[in-house]
Amino acid sequence: MNVDSIRAYCLSFPQATEKLQWGDALCFKSGGKMFAVLGLDRVRLSLKCTPDSFAELIEHEDIIPSPHLGRYKWVMLERLDAVGWNELQDLIRQSYEMVAAKATKKKSEKKKKLAKPGARKKAKRVPLHG
Repeated sequence: MNVDSIRAYCLSFPQATEKLQWGDALCFKSGGKMFAVLGLDRVRLSLKCTPDSFAELIEHEDIIPSPHLGRYKWVMLERLDAVGWNELQDLIRQSYEMVAAKATKKKSEKKKKLAKPGARKKAKRVPLHG
């Protein structure tokens, strides 16, 4: 596994985008929200986890709570081979699914809010005088 294979895998998800941020961080996003961050100068990978997998993963050598994001259950693999390729794919997929589900839920809540009566004000009809 390398930067190119991880990049290709992250971009294989529906509506996944990438953006270079903070100098060397290639951020993979769904609905504008990050699901993985790949450091390019010093190769490392950060991704979102469930609370259970977060606790398990930080017990591994070369996996730490992600700086700035650890409190949100993100981990950082300090080496791309800190876990096997199949496990890494599972972790990236789970991160994507958590972020995409949250983005879909927000989008759905916004639509419901707009669909409620009175959510949008109707334009007043002004009678035309001939």
